[in-house]
Amino acid sequence: MSLMSDAQRIVIVGASLAGATAAETLRSEGFTGEIVLIGAENELPYERPPLSKGVLLGKDQTGVTQLHDRQWYEDNSIELRLGTTATALDPSAHTVTLDDGSTVGYDELLIATGSRVRRLDVPGGDLPGIHYLRTAGESQALTDAYAAKPRVVVVGAGWIGLEAGSAARERGCEVTVIEPQSTALAGVLGEQVGELFAELHRQHGVRLLFETGVEAFEGSDHVTGVRTSTGEVVPAELVIVGVGVHPNTELAEAAGIEVAAREDGAGIVTGSHLQSSVANVFAAGDIARWDHPLFGRFVRVEHWQNAKDSGVAAAKAMLGQDVQYDSIPFFFTDQYDLGMEYAGDVPRGTSYQVVLRGDPGSGAYLAFWLDDENHVLAGMHVNTWGAIDGVQELIRSGRTVDPARLADPGVELAEV
Repeated sequence: MSLMSDAQRIVIVGASLAGATAAETLRSEGFTGEIVLIGAENELPYERPPLSKGVLLGKDQTGVTQLHDRQWYEDNSIELRLGTTATALDPSAHTVTLDDGSTVGYDELLIATGSRVRRLDVPGGDLPGIHYLRTAGESQALTDAYAAKPRVVVVGAGWIGLEAGSAARERGCEVTVIEPQSTALAGVLGEQVGELFAELHRQHGVRLLFETGVEAFEGSDHVTGVRTSTGEVVPAELVIVGVGVHPNTELAEAAGIEVAAREDGAGIVTGSHLQSSVANVFAAGDIARWDHPLFGRFVRVEHWQNAKDSGVAAAKAMLGQDVQYDSIPFFFTDQYDLGMEYAGDVPRGTSYQVVLRGDPGSGAYLAFWLDDENHVLAGMHVNTWGAIDGVQELIRSGRTVDPARLADPGVELAEV
């Protein structure tokens, strides 16, 4: 272990999963200097996946998502500044300006400010009854609203929209999903696999309106419906908007730190060690667009596992350790009786073929995305537990596979 000898204070902007994990790692790796963890929310750092899963189903409370209680931070001498927003960075002076006008100096800085939801700018967009889902408070408000079994319209058939919609159905709500693309998850999984998820929701009584946009929200003092691009008004007492997120890179950009353009994937540009273009400034979580040493290209990932893994990696890099952050992107979802894990990354615009292993009609199968040379770019399992390690090994190996053998459940993944 190689600890920096001159870092006396490490400041982390963003009391997120990535930020809190970094703070925890700094202490576990032996750093004895000051750690200041700054977060805009008032809640202790927490994990977000349960907010669109167990909490919406009424099975979990938002408190169970906390990483640690307040005493843990005190015991580990981590200074928490919650309900505090960083408004500016000065890399030359090594300072962070806060919303009360004060500044805090740093020797090393980690930016882990995460993302914010993209909001729909259409008439009626500020009506009561329209919900977004990112924070613990938003999750609790949506959970409480489900109890009245309202008619629900979900705008966006991405992961958040589908998870929120499935929870609403399981809570007894009538659900309609509106999506401008041709099927569910088309931009993430492609049409073939995305349609399997669409069919899952149809089987559970969800009405799906694809290739349909939202023109306006109807209502006076509360939302009563959603007017679509086809002219239909879909009745709704509750609307959930899940149309993506924006990485919170404004602080970095204003400070002269390199940030990728949106068309290039957005995010703070870093090397494989997660250091930004400015010395002593690192990035982790949703906002990091890092040079992936295994893939040989820049990657930005908006999922729980990356936040956790990159928080660990960034902390070690700040301590002077030789870090090559090569974690394979991973995420999971739970919808109805479906459990899925996905590993890998298929760059937008890449040509690929999909190979299915097993019968999707059985409710348990695997899917793989192969490039033109039959390398596995990504793979997922549905209700086939224990398979994801084999999927990740295929990706990491970079070897050429035989699609016919890959599709054959009788052939072990290690032997494909």
